[in-house]
Amino acid sequence: MMSVEQGVEVPRALASGPSAFISAKQMPKEGLDQDILIESFLSLGRVDHITMVMALHPAYLSCFLRTQHALLELDGPLPRHWRQYIAVMAAARHHCTYLIQQHSAGFLEAGGEESWLSGLEHAPTKLRSLQTLNKLLAHRPWLITQQHIQELVCPGADPRWSLAELIHAVVLMAQAHSLCSFVWGCGLHPEPDHIGGHTFEPPSPSHLPRSPHSPAHEDGRQELVDGAMEVEVLMKRMVELQQQEEECTQEEMVTRFERERSESIPTAVVRGAPPDRVLRLVEDPEFRYEDFAPRGEQSPPTMRAQDYSWEDHGFSLVNRLLPDMGQLLDEKFQVVSNLTYHRMAMHEGVDTHTLRKALWNYIHCLYGIRYDDYDYGSVNVLLERSLKVFVKTMACHPEQTTARIYHAFWRHFRHSEKVHANLIVMEARLQAALLYTLRAITHYMR
Repeated sequence: MMSVEQGVEVPRALASGPSAFISAKQMPKEGLDQDILIESFLSLGRVDHITMVMALHPAYLSCFLRTQHALLELDGPLPRHWRQYIAVMAAARHHCTYLIQQHSAGFLEAGGEESWLSGLEHAPTKLRSLQTLNKLLAHRPWLITQQHIQELVCPGADPRWSLAELIHAVVLMAQAHSLCSFVWGCGLHPEPDHIGGHTFEPPSPSHLPRSPHSPAHEDGRQELVDGAMEVEVLMKRMVELQQQEEECTQEEMVTRFERERSESIPTAVVRGAPPDRVLRLVEDPEFRYEDFAPRGEQSPPTMRAQDYSWEDHGFSLVNRLLPDMGQLLDEKFQVVSNLTYHRMAMHEGVDTHTLRKALWNYIHCLYGIRYDDYDYGSVNVLLERSLKVFVKTMACHPEQTTARIYHAFWRHFRHSEKVHANLIVMEARLQAALLYTLRAITHYMR
């Protein structure tokens, strides 16, 4: 009351809950790992919406927070305000105002010059020289070659990046790009102190807070029946695949991969143009993901996982150039790959390994990475079309993710299971982008 008398306007948060896709009532209040939330609060000074949603999976959240902290705060080759600005540049590629605002605040807190945030032209030439790598990493990482690396690190390059600085920048960009997928894929609301996150208007009784993205349908009962049937069919297919002993020829395995890679999966209607404050941070905004192998066109050569993998090549290179970062990333990949609660929708005691593997390998397939020993026929058996639309949108065009796409797949599953799928998409996408860049760095170093 005092504030009103003194003429001070008090803002009110616009959203209830962290996500537009998951109503606040469906976010668990009990059973969340309090230690993780305290760790987040001490690290960030708040429990932000990313943390609230990721807290559905505490084992993952813990290693995510450690990686973010190491990338942005701990000793490393790049100054702290540069790290935040690189993350801003990366988030702008996917028009992710949530992350742009978050990292802009971090940039200013670290002593960055405010003018840099008003447009790329105000940033140092050295940071601007990352723009080509930034757009390729975000949209078509398979095009990254040793030439791109050489232009930045070879003696005589002006400005010149050291390999340690470059690897730090690459991991920052790739991590931010993949986090954009998570932010869009979970429909995260702006934080209360972000633009669009608060209002000075009093709440109106006729506009009670209600998620505009409610999955309610006119025929709710039919939805429940159809959703339950989908779960039973998927359970049956998983069991059949685990029991299957059919041996495929190598040629047939390659054919199945190519079929999956070139399948036409339409993504959503493109959103309107992003605000000017975002576009000023993007160079070549028209540059976007294109299908790795559009039908009838000459596609780039597939990357065979056997020739360049994270385990055998990427991990040791990152650890050598940026000590401990390879370990942190590896832990994150391992946790998300092995994360299971042995349940699926209403079923308990389920082995979900085949489903998790199909999701991971499908995302790598979209990025042109093939595993010789994996039968890509499993992807078609386990991932129904609405799930493929969601995964492809989120991995390749995250800014086009809509509530309709989120609610269309796995209609009988818990929200925590959909968030789990988001984490798999995010990490598989991150690893794919890193593999192409690390391979280019390896070729340069030879």
